Amino acid sequence: MPNMYRVGLDKNPANYTPLTPLTFVERSAYVYPERVAVIHGQRRQSWRQTFARCRQLASALAAHGVGEGDTVAAMLNNTPEMIECHFGVPATGAVLNTLNTRLDAETIAFMLEHGEAKVLLTDREYSPTVRKALAACQREILVIDVDDPEYGGPGDRLGTREYEEFIAGGSPDFPWRGPDDEWDAISLNYTSGTTGNPKGVVYHHRGAYLNSMSNIVSWGMPPHSVYLWTLPMFHCNGWCFVWTMAANAGTNVCLRRVDPKLIFDAMREHGVTHYCGAPIVHSLMANCPAELRAGISQKVSGLIAAAPPPAAVIEAMANIGIDLTHVYGLTETYGPAAVCAKHGDWSSRPLAEQVELNGRQGVRYHAQEGITVLDPVNMAAVPWDGETMGEIMFRGNLVMKGYLKNPKASEESFAGGWYHTGDLAVMHADGYVKIKDRSKDVIISGGENISSIEVEDVLYRHPAVIAAAVVATPDPTWGEVPCAFLELREGMTVSEQEVIEFCRQHMARFKVPKRVVLCTLPKTSTGKIQKYVLREQAKSTAAIE
Repeated sequence: MPNMYRVGLDKNPANYTPLTPLTFVERSAYVYPERVAVIHGQRRQSWRQTFARCRQLASALAAHGVGEGDTVAAMLNNTPEMIECHFGVPATGAVLNTLNTRLDAETIAFMLEHGEAKVLLTDREYSPTVRKALAACQREILVIDVDDPEYGGPGDRLGTREYEEFIAGGSPDFPWRGPDDEWDAISLNYTSGTTGNPKGVVYHHRGAYLNSMSNIVSWGMPPHSVYLWTLPMFHCNGWCFVWTMAANAGTNVCLRRVDPKLIFDAMREHGVTHYCGAPIVHSLMANCPAELRAGISQKVSGLIAAAPPPAAVIEAMANIGIDLTHVYGLTETYGPAAVCAKHGDWSSRPLAEQVELNGRQGVRYHAQEGITVLDPVNMAAVPWDGETMGEIMFRGNLVMKGYLKNPKASEESFAGGWYHTGDLAVMHADGYVKIKDRSKDVIISGGENISSIEVEDVLYRHPAVIAAAVVATPDPTWGEVPCAFLELREGMTVSEQEVIEFCRQHMARFKVPKRVVLCTLPKTSTGKIQKYVLREQAKSTAAIE
């Protein structure tokens, strides 16, 4: 017998529209036209003005032949132009490729070639790198310069057009429409490329729409929030928060560089209520002079992610009155796709216990279908005992389309119907996931597995340590042993032996670092410590006695 609910009840224009975050800017401009959308230095833009500028950008790009399936790259800071790109580019049917501004010319050239960029928008600050990258490219690229008046530093114009001149040729009445299929690509984000060339992660309109809404619901953002851009917009499209803030009809407070003074000044001046960042950003904020934090009366909420947050950082932020929520995800999951959802009774528990609970990676985002911990060999679920390790896996709408031009890598990452993260974790009795390590960061010493994150958590408790990273170094007896790289707080000193003795008081002897290196830790532009650099350095420490 035919299913009666499948007869005469088909999709049509009246009851179905493909999901896309492009609708968010249009709605905010319609409902809240004069509400401030963007603050950048002395510049203020309403949602009506921002929408008009997005349409001008789309119109100008379309006039230059940009359309469906094309790629528009952006080497930009957290500026209004970058926000406009997130709407204006996909409105033409093209795909936005936001480039990491900290990368070298060779890597940028690879991305421009691999992504087949037709247009490049670039901030004058990055002209030395971009000039070299363009010289290495074999393709013809239309280059548009962004000459941000808030920059004021050195750097040449490389293109034939400046951004304001370019969009002035476009129409603010450009027809605004989304994709024909919500599975169409909206953005291209490259992974870090620490082993070989970076992989191009492709997002679709549906996922971008759903994660933008999940950011609001899973975090509990009230309407018209004031969001400070401490997170790079190039990183997972700012964890989708460019689109989130349009849905929220809130205010984007732009920030070209991360500096504690600039952060707290902006919080005071603009009444910032929300921001995101890696643990290093929060650590810088928590450890800056108290006078910089004075005068902030509003509640400020922060999202922390990009690396497992040390318990000491979570505790420090709680002590200065910033309400942290821990989220977890990867470039392949549109940024955050899991959240350590808080329970009401947690706040009544001792601070140390609160920190431990809030330091977990948590449960699935509202728009994600699943996060679990499985044995990657047989795909069986691990016991919920907080001890048995497996690999974190995701499934749902907040998982990428796949890797551009790399079907083999896509197939491998989706094996068994789940996205394989490479992160090793346990499942707690309440169903919350807790990362123990990256698979490549587990140290196997004399047959015993040592979690580098566990050792780092202890190191962060030392009063002299502001940042820590632990990797394996060769050892003739044990095969490999932990080696700690430490960055110290300004004005503080500590010896290698003092660090080792401190660790012996807080962990099993076999987990204690056998070597300690004091240095400035190498970091990515998003604040992640570059462990692959340290692993290379650690190989040579075996000769140091």
